Amino acid sequence: MISIDLITGFLGSGKTTFIKKYAKYLIDQGKNIGILENDFGAVNVDAMLLQDILGDNCTLEMVSGGCDADCHRRRFKTKLIAMGMCGYDRVLVEPSGIFDMDEFFDALHEDPLDRWYQIGNVITIIDANLDTALSESSRFLLASQAAQAGTILYSHVQETEASVISSTSRYVSGLLEKLQCPAPSGQLILQKDWDKLVPNDFEKIMHSGYHSADYRKLWLDEKKTYDSLYFMNMEFTENFLRESCVKILKDPACGKVFRIKGFQKLPDNTWIAVNATHQKTEIHPIPNGQAILIVIGEGLHPEAIESYWGKSKP
Repeated sequence: MISIDLITGFLGSGKTTFIKKYAKYLIDQGKNIGILENDFGAVNVDAMLLQDILGDNCTLEMVSGGCDADCHRRRFKTKLIAMGMCGYDRVLVEPSGIFDMDEFFDALHEDPLDRWYQIGNVITIIDANLDTALSESSRFLLASQAAQAGTILYSHVQETEASVISSTSRYVSGLLEKLQCPAPSGQLILQKDWDKLVPNDFEKIMHSGYHSADYRKLWLDEKKTYDSLYFMNMEFTENFLRESCVKILKDPACGKVFRIKGFQKLPDNTWIAVNATHQKTEIHPIPNGQAILIVIGEGLHPEAIESYWGKSKP
């Protein structure tokens, strides 16, 4: 049986960054691992950020958008079937940040996946400086992820005041209470700078397991819950991109924008990656990319966002 870990968390929480650290630890332990990026409604942005850890003992598969939700689930299952034949010791699944936990468990209980895979761990990443102005559906998704996690790992701890971290922790506990689901007994909770994680921390995470949770289910209309807008081949400078991302995130006329991510080719033909949330805008150089920026949120207004960026170019 192949152990399969689900690394979940809300949009922009830091799942991809954690996977890079976790995968490196597993590779150093001699494990042969596969990573499955399952990002409904987006393109291979996060997958490109993982390229530097790939090699003989670590390979990557991707399921991205371009189809309806049912088709996407079928692609997800097909990928897992193919990966089950590759001799992995462990498979890491990074779903979309708007992923319903029950879909993951349901898929693994279907034939033939139930004969090949066993659930190892559910690891939920939560931004220590969480934006708590969330919609009902977002609160439900975050609470359901936290309720079933063997590990809750807070991100950006080193950049966040202790009082804010405590406030975020209380907020998550409150969401679990509203879900009528108390925090699981024995759940591993780590509030630590990720650069200071030691092998013993990763060992605890790797054996933290998951929790079955009974809670009041919220019906989600997949056609109305979240939006993604794509901007291709834009010609922005780094400074303009940084400033405009902050403005779009703050402008209520644009809708409730959660995250802006993607890649930009600069006038000197170098590439940068952008990951912007209400908490932080991160931009750093990368060797290469694809010319796309994605705006993710609820009730997005394309005309307002286009007033900053213009229309996508073919």
